[in-house]
Amino acid sequence: LQLVESGGGLVQPGGSVSLSCVASGMPLEYYAIGWFRQAPGKERERVSCISSIDDTTFDADSVKGRFIASRDNAKNTVYLQMNDLKPEDTAVYYCAADRGPRTRPCAGPDFGSWGPGTQVTVSS
Repeated sequence: LQLVESGGGLVQPGGSVSLSCVASGMPLEYYAIGWFRQAPGKERERVSCISSIDDTTFDADSVKGRFIASRDNAKNTVYLQMNDLKPEDTAVYYCAADRGPRTRPCAGPDFGSWGPGTQVTVSS
């Protein structure tokens, strides 16, 4: 499974951007997919994860109500809609596949098939 992110860029505070994570090599439908971010000098943070079973999402408190993960298995793509962006959302955003038990999506720390990342910069 290979994942590639796209859709980042420069956006003003309060604005929105949508990221895409396109899979190849394996059907995406078998995997829960996590969205992560890493800002300079900070630890990588998981911001959202979407289940492969029923599309349930698990969102970090820092983005709850602002970021929405979704998936289109027919297009082998997972999305992250980011709204009401703040300067502290500036980071490189990555998607990765959950390698844990499929019956417990997004429950563990084991993610793989990391994409190269896409930069999101929130600034006026």
